[in-house]
Amino acid sequence: MSADELLVEKRGEVEWVTLNRPDSLNALNSSLTKSLRTYFETKYDDMSTRVIVLRGAGRAFCAGLDLKDVGGGGQSVEESLRKQVSVRDIYKAMRRCPQPIVSLIRGAACGGGFSLALASDIRILGESAKMNAAYITIGASGCDMGSSYFLPRLVGTSLASELLLTGRFIYPAEALAHRLVSRVVPDAELDTAADDLIAAILANTRFGVSLTKDALNFSIDAPGLDAAMAMEDRNQMLAISSGEFAARVKAFTR
Repeated sequence: MSADELLVEKRGEVEWVTLNRPDSLNALNSSLTKSLRTYFETKYDDMSTRVIVLRGAGRAFCAGLDLKDVGGGGQSVEESLRKQVSVRDIYKAMRRCPQPIVSLIRGAACGGGFSLALASDIRILGESAKMNAAYITIGASGCDMGSSYFLPRLVGTSLASELLLTGRFIYPAEALAHRLVSRVVPDAELDTAADDLIAAILANTRFGVSLTKDALNFSIDAPGLDAAMAMEDRNQMLAISSGEFAARVKAFTR
């Protein structure tokens, strides 16, 4: 472990990724943004990492974009768009990488930090967690960094509209009631709260897990049942063609 802004610790087939700017509540400055984007993009072809755990150092998950790093405006539209895209691509890379991403969230997850949670596959909250679409509270649109895509699909249009239009915080009890998160635990238990889920994922085949994430990504936007099931059929044919599938069936039927 080093003093870098993004810490990556390999524990077997699991990588623990820690946003490490605790004095700034892990806000996304330009260097952390680049590190996160590069990290998730390198996972596309990483066959040795099967699960990613994302967390923040200190008392917050991620307070969003570091406004001190952004400045007060005066940039050209072209330059502003370039910076916008550089942050946006983190969330696209999170969905594209084949590894399931488990976010462990304590304290604030605001703006871009909220979107990091939304772009994850599994979210677990500590009791201190609070999340909001902070974009709108600083004069921007509440729809940013995938929030208008992820949130309605997780909690429905009505609650998503409320959260995005007001920028109000959603706290653990409400988040759990609306199935935005998998579970809520005391902060002291957060680092081990996903151990059973990780073990269950690792008990399955790497190929089967990555194909499952692939199909879920597709089916969320599938135009209908036929399209969703066509993707399932395609992925099952790929999975059962692997030697690992045959070995497991043989072991199961002995």
